[in-house]
Amino acid sequence: MNSFTDQQLLRDYAESRSESAFAELVRRHVDLVYSAALRMVRDTHLAEDVTQGAFVVLSQNAAQLTDHPVLSGWLHRTAQNLAVKTIRSEVRRRAREQESVVMNELLSADSDATWDHIAPHLDHALSELTEADRDALLLRYFERKSAREMAQTLGVSDEAAQKRVNRAVERLRELFLKRGLTVGAGALGVVISANAVQAAPISLATTVLSAASLTGASIATATTAVQTIVMTTTQKVIFATVLTAIVGVGVYETRRASQLESRVHTLENQQGPLTEQMRQISRERDDATNKLAASVQETERLRRELTGLPKMRGEMARLQQNAHELAQVKEAVAAVDTDQAQSEMKAWLTRVHQLKQRFDLMPQAKIPEFQLLTEQDWLTASKGKLDDETDFRRAMSALRSAAENKFVNMLQPALHKYLTEHQDVFPTDVSELRSYFYPEHAAILEHYTIVPASDIPNLNMGGKWIITEKTRIDSENDAIYGVGPNGWGNTGLPAIKDHVLTSAIKILTPVMEACTAANNGKESNDPARLIPFLKTPEQRAAYDQVLAIKAKREAFPKVP
Repeated sequence: MNSFTDQQLLRDYAESRSESAFAELVRRHVDLVYSAALRMVRDTHLAEDVTQGAFVVLSQNAAQLTDHPVLSGWLHRTAQNLAVKTIRSEVRRRAREQESVVMNELLSADSDATWDHIAPHLDHALSELTEADRDALLLRYFERKSAREMAQTLGVSDEAAQKRVNRAVERLRELFLKRGLTVGAGALGVVISANAVQAAPISLATTVLSAASLTGASIATATTAVQTIVMTTTQKVIFATVLTAIVGVGVYETRRASQLESRVHTLENQQGPLTEQMRQISRERDDATNKLAASVQETERLRRELTGLPKMRGEMARLQQNAHELAQVKEAVAAVDTDQAQSEMKAWLTRVHQLKQRFDLMPQAKIPEFQLLTEQDWLTASKGKLDDETDFRRAMSALRSAAENKFVNMLQPALHKYLTEHQDVFPTDVSELRSYFYPEHAAILEHYTIVPASDIPNLNMGGKWIITEKTRIDSENDAIYGVGPNGWGNTGLPAIKDHVLTSAIKILTPVMEACTAANNGKESNDPARLIPFLKTPEQRAAYDQVLAIKAKREAFPKVP
């Protein structure tokens, strides 16, 4: 059974009511469903009821789900629907718990989104994702499948599966950010993977199987009801007696449901005064929130005025975050059971060390945005092999791209604020945006410049001007990033000319024509021959730029 897919097991159960097939489905998914239910109802007994109900619904709909590609996504949605119904029956208790959670969030001084903060919001945030993103997260972090296994399940390539996971993690992080929970994309994946799925009680799987078996028996009984038409007289009398008993039970259950509904109405009437008290508490909470927001703004203003201390704190926070992520990776390595997995993780960390050594040997290959990188970024860049110079250049370019991607995500909102405050007039120099950055990040702006949008035709960011890097380190591998009024993007692998080089060549065109004419129409590949024909400071500066770019590109592959 272990080698069968979920769809094969469902088909076997739907066609032959195979208890072993259904038992295997329960074994595979009971932890996921129980953990999701536990996060939503926050009560072990209620979570067991929700889990049992989800698998009962699965047994009833097995035939309709045989072609469903990701069963865990359907189970998660079913568990969520059942949990919502369960929560509604516990209105008063849930109201007190929700108010307690809100007050705890207001009183908390820690802005880090630990698991205790993330857990109450995780399943609601998952429900706001698209089905494709939610399935990707469930396969990767809840079922702990590798990229290859995900690709086989989703019918895509390994790279596409990993990209889908990265996109889903980023969107989930944005949803948490809207709820006031700040957490890095790398840390979010580690926290969810470590805590999202908890072991269900041992007896729960047995309970689920029993309930599903009863459901299956009920269905089988309904199917054979037609056969009673040809029963003997004695059998018909017995059947009538049993039918009367069933009807009696139905009447009893109906009366009991009516009594329960009456009790619910009574509880709702009693809840009225409590609701008003909760509204008063909510108003007081909103007032406290406004005061807290004002205090945060004042603190932020004072922090910006102290340029030295914030920079040190920011650097310390970054180092602590990197150390924390590295510790988590090391803990993950220590927790691996198999020698092969341990060997792969150690080799991965070795590649990270090799990549850092390579940058130490080649400081000219670094860019200012490197201060934004985390240990997760280094791990991602070192995921592939590093056997030769081509591999190193690819990894170094990927790391620069990750750093630039982080900075342009900060640069675009800053540009938007500037345009809003200056009637959509584009800045003439990137230094005009320094006031929109923290002091420790403002210096990165020196790596950027403003050029006409026509210089980078592959990027359509709106408007006539665009902000981009002054130069690229590796023209064969590094992409060109651009930020404009309508967003930001990159050109992918370099397919267009460096805008600085293009501008310099335009300035030197008259110089090159004069040199060619002086040499009887013969062009020269020696840049030194252009020196006698440089007439203006602008031409001299353009000549120096071309030499600098040429030297950097020729020297890059020669690693000491």
